[in-house]
Amino acid sequence: MRSRSRLASLPRGCFFPCGSGFSRDLFPHDPQPALVCTAPRRVSLPHHVYHLRFATQERKPVFDDFWRGRVVAACLHDREVSGDSRTLAWTWMPDHLHWLVQLGEQAELASLVRRFKSVSALRVNRRCGGNGPLWQPGYYDHLIRDDDNLRDAARYIVANPLRAGLVGRVGDYPLWDAIWLEEDRG
Repeated sequence: MRSRSRLASLPRGCFFPCGSGFSRDLFPHDPQPALVCTAPRRVSLPHHVYHLRFATQERKPVFDDFWRGRVVAACLHDREVSGDSRTLAWTWMPDHLHWLVQLGEQAELASLVRRFKSVSALRVNRRCGGNGPLWQPGYYDHLIRDDDNLRDAARYIVANPLRAGLVGRVGDYPLWDAIWLEEDRG
């Protein structure tokens, strides 16, 4: 209870991400310091589905160019990048990506994201004659817990261009895909 009141007295906006250790810096004279996490931690579970979101460097509208978007879309299905993970749905917005991916047995979330960002940046820079980072550091991830959440996440992802006012119908937007379309075509 003591720790709670000390944390409550901190200024609004203090944020302590969880992870690798705890900090004595907040209360150096306390013999029993509050356990405050100091580094982010992500959960990576094999065979589970994640909704990932990455933003381009400085939120530049890199993917308003169709061909750049196609180069990066190919990375989502490239075994060099995805390993034994499976892409379920994706949408390229002008300045960010939404990716619904199921991790494989060997996949680890942070490694998958690192490979994707690295390979996609190299390929886009090679194609467009650019150099430097394509992506902002970090990413958003959300573990999908059940089939209802999976359907909701997939609908959210593919309808993103519609909500953003980029198109009048989802089918009019060229930079998205979902495995459920393949099943309908089969």
